[in-house]
Amino acid sequence: MRFGKKRCMFLLLVILAGISIAGCTKTQEEEKTEIVLTTDFKENEVFRINTESCTTPEMMVYMSTLQAQYESVFGREIWEKDLGGFTLEQQLKDTILARLAQIKVMNLLAKNYGVTLSEEENALIEKAAAEYLSKLKPGEISAMGVTEEMIEMLYREYAIANKVYSEITKDINPEISDDEARNISVKHILIKTYSLDEKGEKVEYTERQKEDAHKRIREIQKKIRNGEDFDSLVEEYNEDDKSVHIFGKGTMPKEFEEASFNLDTDQISGIVETEYGYHIIKCISTFDRDETDQNKVKIVEERKNEAFNQVYVEFVKGLYSNLNRKLWDSLTFEDNPDCTSTNFFDVYNTYF
Repeated sequence: MRFGKKRCMFLLLVILAGISIAGCTKTQEEEKTEIVLTTDFKENEVFRINTESCTTPEMMVYMSTLQAQYESVFGREIWEKDLGGFTLEQQLKDTILARLAQIKVMNLLAKNYGVTLSEEENALIEKAAAEYLSKLKPGEISAMGVTEEMIEMLYREYAIANKVYSEITKDINPEISDDEARNISVKHILIKTYSLDEKGEKVEYTERQKEDAHKRIREIQKKIRNGEDFDSLVEEYNEDDKSVHIFGKGTMPKEFEEASFNLDTDQISGIVETEYGYHIIKCISTFDRDETDQNKVKIVEERKNEAFNQVYVEFVKGLYSNLNRKLWDSLTFEDNPDCTSTNFFDVYNTYF
Protein backbone atom coordinates (compact mmCIF):
# COMPACT_ATOMS: atom_id res chain seq x y z
CA MET A 1 0.00 0.00 0.00
CA ARG A 2 1.17 3.49 -0.84
CA PHE A 3 -0.23 6.57 0.87
CA GLY A 4 1.63 9.40 -0.77
CA LYS A 5 0.57 11.50 -3.77
CA LYS A 6 5.64 13.85 -9.09
CA ARG A 7 9.75 17.51 -12.35
CA CYS A 8 9.61 16.75 -15.90
CA MET A 9 12.38 18.00 -18.17
CA PHE A 10 10.12 20.78 -19.30
CA LEU A 11 9.39 23.03 -16.35
CA LEU A 12 5.83 23.67 -17.45
CA LEU A 13 4.28 20.95 -15.37
CA VAL A 14 0.73 21.31 -16.60
CA ILE A 15 -1.81 19.00 -18.15
CA LEU A 16 -2.30 19.46 -21.87
CA ALA A 17 -5.94 20.29 -21.27
CA GLY A 18 -8.33 21.25 -24.02
CA ILE A 19 -6.00 20.65 -26.98
CA SER A 20 -7.54 18.18 -29.34
CA ILE A 21 -5.54 16.60 -32.14
CA ALA A 22 -7.73 15.35 -34.95
CA GLY A 23 -8.14 11.58 -34.73
CA CYS A 24 -7.72 11.37 -30.94
CA THR A 25 -10.45 10.66 -28.40
CA LYS A 26 -11.94 13.93 -27.13
CA THR A 27 -12.75 14.75 -23.51
CA GLN A 28 -15.82 16.83 -22.60
CA GLU A 29 -13.57 19.88 -22.35
CA GLU A 30 -12.03 19.17 -25.72
CA GLU A 31 -15.44 19.04 -27.36
CA LYS A 32 -15.46 22.83 -27.03
CA THR A 33 -12.35 23.12 -29.17
CA GLU A 34 -12.92 23.65 -32.86
CA ILE A 35 -11.58 20.70 -34.84
CA VAL A 36 -10.81 21.15 -38.51
CA LEU A 37 -10.34 17.98 -40.51
CA THR A 38 -8.07 18.49 -43.48
CA THR A 39 -5.53 16.78 -45.65
CA ASP A 40 -4.04 20.11 -46.67
CA PHE A 41 -0.70 19.62 -44.92
CA LYS A 42 2.57 21.09 -46.06
CA GLU A 43 5.50 18.79 -46.75
CA ASN A 44 6.77 17.20 -43.52
CA GLU A 45 4.05 18.93 -41.46
CA VAL A 46 3.13 16.66 -38.54
CA PHE A 47 0.50 18.83 -36.87
CA ARG A 48 -0.95 22.32 -36.90
CA ILE A 49 -2.54 24.34 -34.09
CA ASN A 50 -4.10 27.51 -35.43
CA THR A 51 -1.17 29.30 -37.13
CA GLU A 52 1.50 27.24 -35.38
CA SER A 53 2.94 24.26 -37.23
CA CYS A 54 5.28 21.41 -36.30
CA THR A 55 7.38 19.51 -38.84
CA THR A 56 9.14 16.16 -38.97
CA PRO A 57 12.64 17.60 -38.25
CA GLU A 58 11.31 19.29 -35.10
CA MET A 59 9.86 16.00 -33.92
CA MET A 60 13.10 14.19 -34.70
CA VAL A 61 15.10 16.52 -32.45
CA TYR A 62 12.91 15.61 -29.49
CA MET A 63 12.76 11.94 -30.42
CA SER A 64 16.54 11.79 -30.84
CA THR A 65 17.07 13.19 -27.35
CA LEU A 66 14.75 10.68 -25.69
CA GLN A 67 16.00 7.80 -27.82
CA ALA A 68 19.58 8.39 -26.71
CA GLN A 69 18.57 8.66 -23.07
CA TYR A 70 16.64 5.39 -23.00
CA GLU A 71 19.03 3.37 -25.14
CA SER A 72 22.01 4.40 -23.01
CA VAL A 73 20.31 2.74 -20.03
CA PHE A 74 18.20 -0.08 -21.48
CA GLY A 75 19.68 -0.80 -24.92
CA ARG A 76 17.93 -0.71 -28.31
CA GLU A 77 15.74 -3.71 -27.49
CA ILE A 78 13.70 -1.51 -25.13
CA TRP A 79 11.53 -0.37 -28.05
CA GLU A 80 10.26 -3.89 -28.68
CA LYS A 81 9.06 -4.63 -25.15
CA ASP A 82 5.31 -4.95 -24.63
CA LEU A 83 4.08 -2.84 -21.72
CA GLY A 84 0.64 -4.31 -21.35
CA GLY A 85 -0.83 -3.71 -24.79
CA PHE A 86 1.38 -0.82 -25.84
CA THR A 87 5.08 -0.17 -26.36
CA LEU A 88 7.43 2.33 -24.78
CA GLU A 89 7.82 3.90 -28.21
CA GLN A 90 4.09 4.61 -28.37
CA GLN A 91 4.08 6.10 -24.91
CA LEU A 92 7.09 8.34 -25.52
CA LYS A 93 5.77 9.47 -28.89
CA ASP A 94 2.56 10.58 -27.19
CA THR A 95 4.61 12.46 -24.60
CA ILE A 96 6.66 14.21 -27.29
CA LEU A 97 3.54 15.11 -29.28
CA ALA A 98 1.92 16.61 -26.18
CA ARG A 99 5.06 18.52 -25.22
CA LEU A 100 5.57 20.08 -28.63
CA ALA A 101 1.87 20.87 -28.95
CA GLN A 102 2.02 22.63 -25.61
CA ILE A 103 5.03 24.70 -26.62
CA LYS A 104 3.26 25.76 -29.82
CA VAL A 105 0.16 26.76 -27.86
CA MET A 106 2.22 28.79 -25.41
CA ASN A 107 3.83 30.65 -28.28
CA LEU A 108 0.33 31.58 -29.41
CA LEU A 109 -0.46 32.64 -25.87
CA ALA A 110 2.71 34.76 -25.76
CA LYS A 111 1.11 37.21 -28.17
CA ASN A 112 -1.62 37.94 -25.61
CA TYR A 113 0.98 38.84 -23.00
CA GLY A 114 3.41 40.66 -25.27
CA VAL A 115 6.13 38.15 -24.41
CA THR A 116 9.16 38.34 -26.67
CA LEU A 117 12.86 37.62 -26.37
CA SER A 118 15.48 40.28 -25.78
CA GLU A 119 18.53 40.78 -27.99
CA GLU A 120 20.64 39.15 -25.30
CA GLU A 121 18.35 36.11 -25.14
CA ASN A 122 18.36 35.77 -28.93
CA ALA A 123 22.16 35.90 -28.88
CA LEU A 124 22.21 33.06 -26.33
CA ILE A 125 19.84 31.05 -28.49
CA GLU A 126 22.17 31.40 -31.47
CA LYS A 127 25.06 30.14 -29.35
CA ALA A 128 23.02 27.23 -28.00
CA ALA A 129 21.89 26.21 -31.49
CA ALA A 130 25.45 26.37 -32.84
CA GLU A 131 26.71 24.24 -29.94
CA TYR A 132 23.95 21.64 -30.28
CA LEU A 133 24.49 21.34 -34.03
CA SER A 134 28.28 21.07 -33.59
CA LYS A 135 27.81 17.99 -31.40
CA LEU A 136 25.75 16.11 -33.99
CA LYS A 137 27.35 13.74 -36.44
CA PRO A 138 26.94 14.63 -40.14
CA GLY A 139 24.77 11.56 -40.62
CA GLU A 140 22.46 12.63 -37.79
CA ILE A 141 21.99 16.11 -39.21
CA SER A 142 21.04 14.57 -42.53
CA ALA A 143 18.75 11.94 -40.96
CA MET A 144 16.87 14.49 -38.88
CA GLY A 145 16.80 17.08 -41.66
CA VAL A 146 17.68 19.93 -39.31
CA THR A 147 19.40 23.22 -39.98
CA GLU A 148 20.91 25.77 -37.65
CA GLU A 149 17.96 28.08 -38.32
CA MET A 150 15.52 25.35 -37.32
CA ILE A 151 17.36 24.59 -34.08
CA GLU A 152 17.34 28.31 -33.29
CA MET A 153 13.58 28.33 -33.87
CA LEU A 154 13.08 25.37 -31.50
CA TYR A 155 15.15 27.01 -28.77
CA ARG A 156 13.36 30.31 -29.34
CA GLU A 157 9.92 28.73 -28.97
CA TYR A 158 11.06 26.81 -25.89
CA ALA A 159 12.42 29.99 -24.28
CA ILE A 160 9.25 31.93 -25.05
CA ALA A 161 7.11 29.17 -23.52
CA ASN A 162 9.12 29.37 -20.31
CA LYS A 163 8.79 33.17 -20.27
CA VAL A 164 5.02 32.89 -20.73
CA TYR A 165 4.82 30.56 -17.74
CA SER A 166 6.90 32.97 -15.67
CA GLU A 167 4.77 35.94 -16.72
CA ILE A 168 1.48 34.25 -15.82
CA THR A 169 2.75 32.99 -12.45
CA LYS A 170 4.84 36.02 -11.42
CA ASP A 171 2.39 37.15 -8.73
CA ILE A 172 2.36 33.84 -6.85
CA ASN A 173 3.78 34.46 -3.37
CA PRO A 174 6.93 32.34 -2.97
CA GLU A 175 6.89 32.70 0.83
CA ILE A 176 5.49 29.60 2.54
CA SER A 177 5.46 29.33 6.34
CA ASP A 178 7.11 26.46 8.19
CA ASP A 179 3.74 25.51 9.65
CA GLU A 180 2.04 25.25 6.27
CA ALA A 181 4.86 23.23 4.73
CA ARG A 182 5.77 21.25 7.84
CA ASN A 183 6.70 17.64 7.17
CA ILE A 184 6.70 15.08 9.93
CA SER A 185 8.07 11.55 10.23
CA VAL A 186 6.03 8.71 11.68
CA LYS A 187 6.27 4.94 12.01
CA HIS A 188 3.12 2.87 12.11
CA ILE A 189 1.60 -0.58 12.37
CA LEU A 190 -1.23 -1.33 9.95
CA ILE A 191 -3.69 -4.18 10.13
CA LYS A 192 -5.57 -4.16 6.83
CA THR A 193 -9.32 -4.33 6.35
CA TYR A 194 -9.17 -5.21 2.68
CA SER A 195 -7.57 -7.65 0.24
CA LEU A 196 -6.70 -7.46 -3.45
CA ASP A 197 -8.40 -9.45 -6.18
CA GLU A 198 -6.72 -10.93 -9.24
CA LYS A 199 -6.85 -7.55 -11.00
CA GLY A 200 -5.24 -5.77 -8.06
CA GLU A 201 -8.52 -4.08 -7.06
CA LYS A 202 -9.39 -3.53 -3.41
CA VAL A 203 -11.96 -5.85 -1.91
CA GLU A 204 -13.33 -4.76 1.47
CA TYR A 205 -13.31 -7.29 4.29
CA THR A 206 -16.59 -8.65 5.54
CA GLU A 207 -17.82 -7.37 8.90
CA ARG A 208 -16.54 -10.57 10.53
CA GLN A 209 -13.10 -10.10 8.99
CA LYS A 210 -13.03 -6.48 10.14
CA GLU A 211 -13.86 -7.57 13.66
CA ASP A 212 -10.95 -10.02 13.57
CA ALA A 213 -8.64 -7.26 12.29
CA HIS A 214 -9.80 -4.93 15.06
CA LYS A 215 -9.18 -7.66 17.63
CA ARG A 216 -5.61 -8.04 16.36
CA ILE A 217 -4.88 -4.30 16.54
CA ARG A 218 -6.26 -4.19 20.12
CA GLU A 219 -3.92 -7.04 21.08
CA ILE A 220 -0.99 -5.11 19.59
CA GLN A 221 -2.07 -2.00 21.49
CA LYS A 222 -2.08 -4.01 24.69
CA LYS A 223 1.49 -5.22 24.02
CA ILE A 224 2.58 -1.59 23.55
CA ARG A 225 0.96 -0.56 26.82
CA ASN A 226 2.73 -3.45 28.54
CA GLY A 227 6.06 -1.98 27.44
CA GLU A 228 6.95 -4.11 24.44
CA ASP A 229 9.30 -2.48 21.91
CA PHE A 230 7.35 -0.62 19.21
CA ASP A 231 9.94 -1.25 16.48
CA SER A 232 9.85 -4.99 17.16
CA LEU A 233 6.07 -4.98 16.96
CA VAL A 234 6.27 -3.12 13.66
CA GLU A 235 8.55 -5.81 12.26
CA GLU A 236 6.23 -8.55 13.42
CA TYR A 237 2.78 -7.22 12.64
CA ASN A 238 2.83 -4.34 10.15
CA GLU A 239 0.97 -5.13 6.91
CA ASP A 240 1.97 -1.97 5.07
CA ASP A 241 4.78 -2.36 2.54
CA LYS A 242 6.64 0.36 4.42
CA SER A 243 6.62 1.36 8.03
CA VAL A 244 8.01 4.92 7.98
CA HIS A 245 6.19 7.79 6.29
CA ILE A 246 7.47 11.36 5.89
CA PHE A 247 4.70 13.69 4.76
CA GLY A 248 3.04 17.08 4.92
CA LYS A 249 -0.56 18.20 5.15
CA GLY A 250 -2.97 17.11 2.45
CA THR A 251 -1.12 14.02 1.25
CA MET A 252 -2.37 11.24 3.56
CA PRO A 253 -5.80 9.92 4.58
CA LYS A 254 -7.48 12.55 6.74
CA GLU A 255 -7.74 10.40 9.86
CA PHE A 256 -4.10 9.29 9.62
CA GLU A 257 -2.90 12.87 9.05
CA GLU A 258 -4.86 14.37 11.93
CA ALA A 259 -3.70 11.73 14.40
CA SER A 260 -0.08 12.05 13.28
CA PHE A 261 0.07 15.85 13.44
CA ASN A 262 -1.38 15.79 16.96
CA LEU A 263 1.45 13.63 18.31
CA ASP A 264 4.60 14.83 20.03
CA THR A 265 7.96 13.24 19.28
CA ASP A 266 8.02 9.60 20.50
CA GLN A 267 4.33 9.72 21.39
CA ILE A 268 2.16 6.79 20.27
CA SER A 269 -1.42 7.16 19.12
CA GLY A 270 -4.47 5.15 19.92
CA ILE A 271 -6.12 3.02 17.25
CA VAL A 272 -6.76 5.03 14.08
CA GLU A 273 -9.14 3.75 11.40
CA THR A 274 -8.74 4.68 7.72
CA GLU A 275 -9.96 3.21 4.45
CA TYR A 276 -6.90 0.92 4.57
CA GLY A 277 -7.47 -0.53 8.00
CA TYR A 278 -6.44 0.03 11.62
CA HIS A 279 -3.25 1.89 12.50
CA ILE A 280 -1.16 2.60 15.56
CA ILE A 281 1.19 5.49 14.89
CA LYS A 282 4.40 6.62 16.59
CA CYS A 283 5.81 10.07 15.88
CA ILE A 284 9.51 10.01 15.04
CA SER A 285 9.88 13.74 14.43
CA THR A 286 7.36 16.61 14.53
CA PHE A 287 9.48 18.69 12.18
CA ASP A 288 11.84 17.62 9.40
CA ARG A 289 13.74 20.70 8.17
CA ASP A 290 15.04 19.23 4.90
CA GLU A 291 11.68 17.71 3.96
CA THR A 292 9.83 20.89 4.97
CA ASP A 293 12.08 23.06 2.79
CA GLN A 294 11.52 20.70 -0.14
CA ASN A 295 7.79 20.81 0.50
CA LYS A 296 7.84 24.62 0.33
CA VAL A 297 9.23 24.39 -3.18
CA LYS A 298 6.59 21.83 -4.09
CA ILE A 299 3.75 23.98 -2.72
CA VAL A 300 4.91 27.03 -4.69
CA GLU A 301 5.17 24.94 -7.87
CA GLU A 302 1.68 23.54 -7.34
CA ARG A 303 0.23 27.03 -6.88
CA LYS A 304 1.98 28.27 -10.00
CA ASN A 305 0.66 25.33 -11.99
CA GLU A 306 -2.87 25.95 -10.74
CA ALA A 307 -2.66 29.63 -11.71
CA PHE A 308 -1.21 28.79 -15.10
CA ASN A 309 -3.80 26.10 -15.80
CA GLN A 310 -6.66 28.52 -15.26
CA VAL A 311 -5.30 30.75 -18.03
CA TYR A 312 -4.12 27.93 -20.28
CA VAL A 313 -7.31 25.85 -20.25
CA GLU A 314 -9.45 28.89 -21.04
CA PHE A 315 -7.12 29.90 -23.88
CA VAL A 316 -7.15 26.54 -25.66
CA LYS A 317 -10.95 26.32 -25.83
CA GLY A 318 -11.03 28.32 -29.04
CA LEU A 319 -8.10 26.64 -30.76
CA TYR A 320 -8.33 24.14 -33.57
CA SER A 321 -5.74 21.52 -34.39
CA ASN A 322 -4.93 18.86 -36.95
CA LEU A 323 -2.68 15.83 -36.86
CA ASN A 324 -1.18 14.32 -40.00
CA ARG A 325 -1.87 10.82 -38.74
CA LYS A 326 -0.19 8.98 -41.60
CA LEU A 327 3.05 10.92 -41.22
CA TRP A 328 2.95 10.74 -37.42
CA ASP A 329 2.49 6.98 -37.43
CA SER A 330 5.43 6.59 -39.83
CA LEU A 331 7.88 8.22 -37.40
CA THR A 332 9.74 5.72 -35.24
CA PHE A 333 12.81 5.68 -33.07
CA GLU A 334 14.22 3.14 -35.48
CA ASP A 335 14.51 5.93 -38.06
CA ASN A 336 17.61 7.21 -36.26
CA PRO A 337 19.66 4.14 -35.27
CA ASP A 338 22.88 6.09 -34.66
CA CYS A 339 21.34 8.83 -32.54
CA THR A 340 23.68 10.99 -30.51
CA SER A 341 23.86 11.26 -26.75
CA THR A 342 23.59 15.05 -27.16
CA ASN A 343 20.65 16.27 -25.13
CA PHE A 344 18.73 19.15 -26.69
CA PHE A 345 17.59 20.38 -23.28
CA ASP A 346 20.97 20.05 -21.57
CA VAL A 347 22.48 22.40 -24.12
CA TYR A 348 19.64 24.86 -23.57
CA ASN A 349 20.11 24.73 -19.80
CA THR A 350 23.76 25.75 -20.08
CA TYR A 351 22.66 29.09 -21.52
CA PHE A 352 19.37 29.73 -19.69
